[in-house]
Amino acid sequence: MRLNILSPSFNASAWRLLPNRWDFIAFPLIICLIAMAAVGYHETMAPISVLKTQAISLSPSMLPEYALRTTLRMLAAMVASLIFTLGYGTLAAKSRRAEKVLVPILDILQSVPVLGYISFTVTFFIALFPGRVAGAECAAIFAIFTSQAWNMTFSFYQSLRTVPRDLQEVSRSFHLTGWQRFWKLEVPFSLPGLIWNMMMSMSGGWFFVVASEAITVGNNTITLPGIGSYLAAAIEQRNLGAVGYVILVMSLVILAYDQLLFRPLVAWADKFRMENTASASAPESWLLDLIRRTRLINQLLKPMGWILATTARVPVRMPTIANATSAVARPARARRKPSRVADAIWAVLILLMTVYVVFRVVTYVRTGVNLPEVGHVLLLGVFTLIRVLLLILVASVIWVPLGVMIGLRPALAQKIQPIAQFLAAFPANLLFPVFVVVIVKFHLNADIWLSPLIVLGTQWYILFNVIAGASAFPNDFKEAAANFRIRGWQWWRKIILPGIFPYYVTGAITASGGAWNASIVSEAVSWGNDKVVAHGLGAYIAQTTAAGDFPKIILGIAVMSLFVTLFNRLLWRPMYAYADAKLRMD
Repeated sequence: MRLNILSPSFNASAWRLLPNRWDFIAFPLIICLIAMAAVGYHETMAPISVLKTQAISLSPSMLPEYALRTTLRMLAAMVASLIFTLGYGTLAAKSRRAEKVLVPILDILQSVPVLGYISFTVTFFIALFPGRVAGAECAAIFAIFTSQAWNMTFSFYQSLRTVPRDLQEVSRSFHLTGWQRFWKLEVPFSLPGLIWNMMMSMSGGWFFVVASEAITVGNNTITLPGIGSYLAAAIEQRNLGAVGYVILVMSLVILAYDQLLFRPLVAWADKFRMENTASASAPESWLLDLIRRTRLINQLLKPMGWILATTARVPVRMPTIANATSAVARPARARRKPSRVADAIWAVLILLMTVYVVFRVVTYVRTGVNLPEVGHVLLLGVFTLIRVLLLILVASVIWVPLGVMIGLRPALAQKIQPIAQFLAAFPANLLFPVFVVVIVKFHLNADIWLSPLIVLGTQWYILFNVIAGASAFPNDFKEAAANFRIRGWQWWRKIILPGIFPYYVTGAITASGGAWNASIVSEAVSWGNDKVVAHGLGAYIAQTTAAGDFPKIILGIAVMSLFVTLFNRLLWRPMYAYADAKLRMD
């Protein structure tokens, strides 16, 4: 029996495998991506002695290679942050008992300085890959991860807590398992907010690149090639030309990952908006349109899409996790009251664990700190608390209206998106010399004029989350408000503010946590021999760190963690509960 190669079915199959003109445009992008991964792997597995023989060069010709290395680290940290977000955020949102532990831990994690993570993890990673650059690379990636993961986790946690109850009921009517509901309902519902927080994480990571690319082990400092180490060398040598080159290259890199990563994600995630009528102007991406028009690449991607879709449909029966939020959507007879005995035992375990940790901290701190010093540090914490409160309030007044205006206009959002990412990524420490010179020259009050530096890099969390909330706001509600002629302050109070409120709370939590962290480098700044110090907890931690006084360092970090946790518990958590109870779009 002969195969008729001229049969219609054979011709159709062969035709689908032939590349079209769009394939020839897209293939170079894919080849560049593969080449980036290959170069990064080769340089990561090189001997660590290579870093000691190759000093950071301020030649502009080296910046493309440095930009490539830094971008690969930030992308690797982003992947790790996404995996952490899906696991940690899900457990915190779905388990009522785990939430009591995981959310306070998350509050503490976002308040611990990035340099604190490096000091505890660098030895582990260096030992994990002895004699290889991979150890230092993993330490740098982990440091960047700690600047990206927390706000993404808060965003995902908030989304899972505010999934509309009617959608939960529909998922149960279709008998979806927990695994299927996670991928078919909960992850799609969270995508708009999560993607905007991924943008903020990528941009915010630039602030910590300088610290993450200079790894200190004992008396040795390992400097990884990258934009951060280039910038550190330029500042150390006071080379303003090199600083200008860094800003230019950063702009190009931000534009590249905006066009090649985030804009396609925003356009793709638009189909997950919760609405019955489509918006008049949807976000667009030339790269996403290009991939959709290709023939051969589409055929090559189909098996991967089929595997992912099949995996999401697997009827895996996950263990039932007790959660008051998910229980609301169940029929009354299906609800089971939580065991008071189990809750009591769990509360006792948490209390004992907390007492033990506090005891260990107090025992260590007492070796170098007396009681008056503790009172002094608590007072400094109050000073920083007042600064954070005022600055978050000012940032909210400015960015909430602008974020709503941008988010409700997809065409405007596409134009503003790269600008906002650049402003969020701009290293705030480049402005420190300007503040020092002005304060010293005009004899200004450092307690007042250093305060804006605290929120300079963290205010964007509010803007990005408000844009995410306004972008995800259902078009049905906008049309209903227009039909009923709801305008002015009534529109803000009754329509848009309740709609974006959960997103705003997420942005405010991460902005306030980031502000506490930023106070460490913002309340004590210097330029050359000129030093300006404000009264606050951040300056205390910075000064004791420079002096190497570990009991005082631990005291400062412990007090900061205490303030952040109480701040979130007394202010932001009640707002979360209010949004969950009153403002769900059911």
